[in-house]
Amino acid sequence: MDASDLLRGALLQLSESETVRSAVVRAPVSRAVVDRYVAGEAVPDAVGVTGELRATNRLATIDHLGEDVTDRAQAEAARDTYLALVDALTEADLARFGAAEVSVKLSAVGQSIPGDGDAIALENVRAICEAADRAGTTVTIDMEDHTRTDRTLEAVRELRADFPWVGAVLQAYLHRTEADCRDLAGAGSRVRLCKGAYNEPSSVAFQGGDVDLSYVRCLKVLMAGEGYPMVATHDPRLVEIAQALASHHQRSPDSYEFQMLLGVRAGEQKRIADRGHQMRVYVPFGADWYGYLVRRLAERPANVRFFLRSLAGSG
Repeated sequence: MDASDLLRGALLQLSESETVRSAVVRAPVSRAVVDRYVAGEAVPDAVGVTGELRATNRLATIDHLGEDVTDRAQAEAARDTYLALVDALTEADLARFGAAEVSVKLSAVGQSIPGDGDAIALENVRAICEAADRAGTTVTIDMEDHTRTDRTLEAVRELRADFPWVGAVLQAYLHRTEADCRDLAGAGSRVRLCKGAYNEPSSVAFQGGDVDLSYVRCLKVLMAGEGYPMVATHDPRLVEIAQALASHHQRSPDSYEFQMLLGVRAGEQKRIADRGHQMRVYVPFGADWYGYLVRRLAERPANVRFFLRSLAGSG
């Protein structure tokens, strides 16, 4: 394990620490560090950033930050925020044809509620899908840690019975993901392939460079299939491999897309869009930004210097 792997592991542990979370959230963090990765705290902030992206031919998938909700009222409040978001995107003419869609974590809309959590989450996300369908856009169900993978994919299957365009997220660092790609590579299936951002044990997840190798194997399956691959990576090598695989399988530019995070490689995002590829930006918003931010730093440890400088007031 090299130094970057050690740093990544340490950062992921910090993302789970309530003590550190409390200290950092209360600290006078420079807004530059949060604003780089998070659109803001309210629906109008997310819509404003999405409008700016569309002006440069970039698409958007918008995530209201928050997870592991254990109170039904909070889960319903998260649902209502998504409904307001879809309405606002429609009003701004940003939703049609999936130009701006939404990403939803099931634990944010009730999955973690004891007892009926899965049913509550499914009910809430179904309401979001109904609103998205009316608006002419789509919903992608985000993936969380490996203990939720089966439950998340089951929810996706149930939703696709009524909304076949519902997207799924698969994480390449899990040992199981290549097989999941084969299951989900059928016609009409939308699959976002990412590396993975949670602190997973080696018993279920590849570590270090093996994650990249798994990503390529999974990408080969998706590009060879009949579905719609969503290539979520900032790695220039993987972007090149994806383009080569798309060309090999004679895929048209509208049969797959690239995805990157808000605040990461913005210049490359624009170049990809300018070259005629579909480029979608993951746009998070909301007050519960801590866990998301630390996981982003863990994905690219070089960003830690930027973060620390901002904490010190020099960012």
